[in-house]
Amino acid sequence: MNTLLRLKSKYNEVIDLFSGCGGLALGFLQAGFSISAGIEINKSAQLTASYNLHWKYGKEDGHLNLDISKVDTTVFHRFIEANPIVIGGPPCQAYSMAGRAKLRSLGEDRVQTKDKRGYLYQDFLRHALELDANAIVMENVPESTNYNNENIPEIVCKELNNAGYTTYWTLLNSADFGVPQTRERIFVIAVKKEITTELSLPMPTHRPKSPYIRKQRLFKNTVYYRSALEPSEDLPSWVTVEEAISDLPSLFPTPKSPYKLNKLNMVLPYIYEPQNTYQETMRKYMVPNHLVTGHAFRKTIRDFPIFEKMNPGDNYFQAQKIAICLFEKECSRLNIKPNTENYEELKKKMVPPYSSEKFLSKWQKLQLDRPSHTLVAHLSNDTYSHIHPWEPRGISVREAARLQSFPDDFLFNCTMGEAFKQIGNAVPPLLAQAIAYSIKPYLD
Repeated sequence: MNTLLRLKSKYNEVIDLFSGCGGLALGFLQAGFSISAGIEINKSAQLTASYNLHWKYGKEDGHLNLDISKVDTTVFHRFIEANPIVIGGPPCQAYSMAGRAKLRSLGEDRVQTKDKRGYLYQDFLRHALELDANAIVMENVPESTNYNNENIPEIVCKELNNAGYTTYWTLLNSADFGVPQTRERIFVIAVKKEITTELSLPMPTHRPKSPYIRKQRLFKNTVYYRSALEPSEDLPSWVTVEEAISDLPSLFPTPKSPYKLNKLNMVLPYIYEPQNTYQETMRKYMVPNHLVTGHAFRKTIRDFPIFEKMNPGDNYFQAQKIAICLFEKECSRLNIKPNTENYEELKKKMVPPYSSEKFLSKWQKLQLDRPSHTLVAHLSNDTYSHIHPWEPRGISVREAARLQSFPDDFLFNCTMGEAFKQIGNAVPPLLAQAIAYSIKPYLD
């Protein structure tokens, strides 16, 4: 990574807004840009970004821990020499289906259209335009195309076009760019018209191994939308879960293994040398190169035996059936009869109490031979959505980071819950790198 920091040029300075832990900025850093400054309201995420994008390379300054809606662009002036590139991902909770459901559960007056976070894109635009950015990249969820019957990416592009930018928005799947995860996100990309009147789409680096039915999304009344490029047949196949994590240390071979809560700064030895190109990429800058950090998982004692019996791809429907079967066998062994106090106590200890209708997709065991499904911030509460494919446990922080394409030298000096949330909210660095490469020729 140090080679990527060789020179700070006034033509490739990046300001990172709504940075989270720094996934989008890391991709730009990997593409040869210089991360001059950033801003993030969450203190833990701001510290993670500051360490991994600044401090570990000897830079004194870091990302700023501020509310972007309450500051003006002068806070960035001391960090930049000229017109920067402005990147960022305004909060998605007001747009996403999960975020909307959570708001509804808090009361009728908490509908998504009253969530102020739905309009923070305006603060992103305010800073980008006041900084007179040479290029702009904004990320968000697909649901942002229908927020209170408004298409936010289309609105942003229209405003950027009027402000003198060549611009478009598109929908990208991270698996097409070497990330071991099928994750679809919207990106608005813009460069000043005085620099270029044409923009290339990000170039895929991987393709589906077998026929893959992409979810059909209908975007109404669009002027600035451009369809993503289809991966060519000569590209390598999508990176699978097994290819992504098979070299990481074993933590919990059986449900009876002793549980150990590893601190995130604890180092453990890899069990194999890199087995493929992806693992080589993830381990490229590790020093020492035989140890890894962040390998900690959640203690869910009741569920370890259930995880062991689940098959790859199983969801909560199969998990509940397995739990009931294990419970009935234990009742038979202990001669415990239904409708007794002991029966109910044992059931509470062994069978998850969740509704199969509501939790059907909230438990899922990863499949070895394909990319992971989308990681989300809810990992901060539990990891039932991403159960390890061959050990009876949820995924670890480092495994989640691998599935998002964060390299192993990216450190999380925070709690386990904070780390999972930061990873789930992040833009995968390899996808961000492809976007950075798509605009770099115009800025060079």
